[in-house]
Amino acid sequence: MIRVLIADDEPLMRAGIKAILGTADDIELVAEAGDGREAVALARERRVDVAVLDIRMPRLDGLAAARELRSVAPGVRVVVLTTFGEDDNIVRALSDGAAGFLLKDSAPEELLRAVRAVHAGEAYLSPMVTSRVVGMVAQVGQPRRQEAVRQVAGLTEREVEVLALLGLGMSNADVGHRLHMSEATVKTYVSRLLAKLGLTNRVQAALLARDAGLAG
Repeated sequence: MIRVLIADDEPLMRAGIKAILGTADDIELVAEAGDGREAVALARERRVDVAVLDIRMPRLDGLAAARELRSVAPGVRVVVLTTFGEDDNIVRALSDGAAGFLLKDSAPEELLRAVRAVHAGEAYLSPMVTSRVVGMVAQVGQPRRQEAVRQVAGLTEREVEVLALLGLGMSNADVGHRLHMSEATVKTYVSRLLAKLGLTNRVQAALLARDAGLAG
């Protein structure tokens, strides 16, 4: 079972999220909060696998809560929900450690896919968010590209191959199929890449791959 915490200051929205999660046999709602501060406290008290956080909440917003969870509950994977698609929210969410980013008007099944994906160590961005991220990367300036190239310069040839495929949005299974490796081996490579590059999640790795021109 995937143990999920949800946080949203609107009771009606929480009820809707609960209803969606309740349709899945492999997902269990273990806690709900009305703001980010409460969400962080609950994550410290209970065993939580995935936290679904609204961005705009009182006391502590979803992005700040995601950042705190990285310290107090590093095993919790974060999916951020928002009604806004501004680029600054996307960038902040990814830099603050979120592994999933969904707009609230996404289809219900997208939420379930996002929870399952981030629990499995994958990243999940809604199609609209993905298009925004690709657009942002397309505007990468030369200094940023040079820095990205410098960061990947110390990787082995195989690590570069894995990173490039992450930049294309491939899952561990897809990478394994392409490179003729087991999924477990791919997971090991991904973990090693994140550690060597000082990154939090595979979304950041994918963006770095694109910045460096590995996934054009």
